[in-house]
Amino acid sequence: MSGMTRNDPSALRWLVGVELAHYRKLSGVTLAGAAAAAGITRAKVGHMETGRHQQFPDDVAALMEVYGADRKDVDRLASLAGSSTGRSWWAPWSHLLPDWFKTFVGLEGLAEAELCFEPMVLPGLLQTEEYAQAITEATGFVRRDHSERFVSFRVARAKRLTDDHPLELHAVIGEAALRLEVGSPEVRREQYAHLVDLAERPNITVQVLRPEDGPHAATTGHLVVLDFERAQSIAYAERLDGAVYVQDQDDVRTHKMGVDDLRSVALSAQQSLTLIRSLIDGG
Repeated sequence: MSGMTRNDPSALRWLVGVELAHYRKLSGVTLAGAAAAAGITRAKVGHMETGRHQQFPDDVAALMEVYGADRKDVDRLASLAGSSTGRSWWAPWSHLLPDWFKTFVGLEGLAEAELCFEPMVLPGLLQTEEYAQAITEATGFVRRDHSERFVSFRVARAKRLTDDHPLELHAVIGEAALRLEVGSPEVRREQYAHLVDLAERPNITVQVLRPEDGPHAATTGHLVVLDFERAQSIAYAERLDGAVYVQDQDDVRTHKMGVDDLRSVALSAQQSLTLIRSLIDGG
């Protein structure tokens, strides 16, 4: 699958589990009913939905058939389950990452496209190493002796934008994030130049949202929507000590509408580049 270039078995199991639960609820079948009809124990069906254990393609197909799913969806999800083997790409940094964030970076590595809104800080995917170092040290969420390793993780994560099958990223950034005093003026100028370079790539779009551009639908702040080639979209929002994952497709569509509104309110991509270039020159 072209979009899923970074292996993450746990994220794949999570995606399969979300879809299994979705199709079961759509069909009106209980866990016990699904287990009896598919010849699988109730506990195993529950574990398959949480993604806690390996889901075998035959079991996934049997459940999907119980739920009356279309053949293309049966085959799609069974194939996805068969891909969930191996080692996660973020494994070298696993001791640094909270579990909720491991899930997100795993999903991001599997995604085909990402829509994100960051009102107050530049998206991690777009940060330079020096900028990431400065903001990591300033926030205090990472132990000082771990900060260098955490920055190396951010750099590795950002390579998702430039690998053989790059992520399609559309980022809307608040002007406050651009003007946040992170590190030295030189660090910020290099960050702005990096943003310009990335925004000129065909798979990356950057828009800047200014206060004078007026109100918009995403008043709750940071949000992300991930689209996949062979799985349903997921919306995500971080909190100080965790994250919220939105799986219901009606709610995901609402999040996408919010992002669409942001894109219509924000400066165009070209106008945004002009603004960012002015910051390099001290504007």
